Amino acid sequence: MNGADTAWIIVATALVLFMTLPGLALFYGGLVRARNVLSVFMHCYAIACLMSVLWLALGYSIAFGDGNAYWGGLGKMFLMGVGTDDLSGTLPEVLFFAFQMTFAIITPALIVGAYVERVGFGFVLLFSALWMLLCYAPVVHWVWGGGFLADGGIFGETGVRDFAGGIVVHETAGIAALIIAVFLGPRKNRVTPPHNPGYVMLGAAMLWVGWFGFNGGSQLAADGGAAMALTVTHISAATASLTWALWEKVKFGKASLVGMVTGTIAGLASITPASGFVGPIEALIIGAIAGVLCQEAVNVIRNMLKIDDTLDVFAVHGVGGIFGTIMIAVFGAGSFAAQLGSLAIVGVFTVVVTVVLVLVVKAITPLRVDAETENSGLDIMVHGERAYDHAS
Repeated sequence: MNGADTAWIIVATALVLFMTLPGLALFYGGLVRARNVLSVFMHCYAIACLMSVLWLALGYSIAFGDGNAYWGGLGKMFLMGVGTDDLSGTLPEVLFFAFQMTFAIITPALIVGAYVERVGFGFVLLFSALWMLLCYAPVVHWVWGGGFLADGGIFGETGVRDFAGGIVVHETAGIAALIIAVFLGPRKNRVTPPHNPGYVMLGAAMLWVGWFGFNGGSQLAADGGAAMALTVTHISAATASLTWALWEKVKFGKASLVGMVTGTIAGLASITPASGFVGPIEALIIGAIAGVLCQEAVNVIRNMLKIDDTLDVFAVHGVGGIFGTIMIAVFGAGSFAAQLGSLAIVGVFTVVVTVVLVLVVKAITPLRVDAETENSGLDIMVHGERAYDHAS
């Protein structure tokens, strides 16, 4: 065990949990109507709790167990056989478990942005549980757990390069979000502006800070590689924020706060897979392109395809993660065959699993709330609470 590595990953684990609670909750919560903000908080919080238990029970074993190239098996259910003295590299394995658990929390939580303001709470819990175990955890095994997409797999000695989750986290969550949005159909009222842009900015700022643990921690060591990953993460986020705002100014005459901080998330998602393989100049390029690319993807999904992916999960996270994964090959840090092939394989797998799960889960519990609940707001109708009591 290395004490410095262990201390850093303990901090990184806390930072990644901070991304979901409270970062993502505030970011998404500020973007919806006032009558639905608590439901968004509830979705993020409940998913964090449920994924933690399921990661302990089954998820970690499926992802990092000693199975075969496709499935980790169930040998490490409930961390059976894992004690405080067992190591994963230079870290206590129980710490590696905890660090990866925070990734298993935020990935299904990202999908929340696609179905806010109209989804059934039972559907959120059951779908998220099954999707994490049957889609996310197997993909983790394929890419990070020594599976068939990793080094020595189907792409030869050099497998796919995905440092912190362009494929594993952002592609899977983005595609799943788009599919659920199609099944749900649009909200009754799509033109209501974000009820609290201040929340959006605060949430984005928390995500930015937490992302240092997400990407820097993925080095799994306290060394120069972690420092570089942290640095390029920051540079990409800053650059994408500026190019998003500039592109808004060119197109609409005004640069908005919500737009600028959405550009931050686009830059963070795009650098995530590449953060362990590129330097500051490449990060500038990735961020500069991401701010415009993801903004145009929002336009395509919303206005051309007419899909109500409410908070632009696919356009920002999906497109950003896919773009960053391809840029690894562009900059010569990975092969085009492995990068594009893995994107295609994981993309098809995610589509199939997500479609099947939506069909199965909505047969058990309603996918969408009724019209009265949607009109009155999920906060009071589903959870019996209001975020703001202006009469008090």
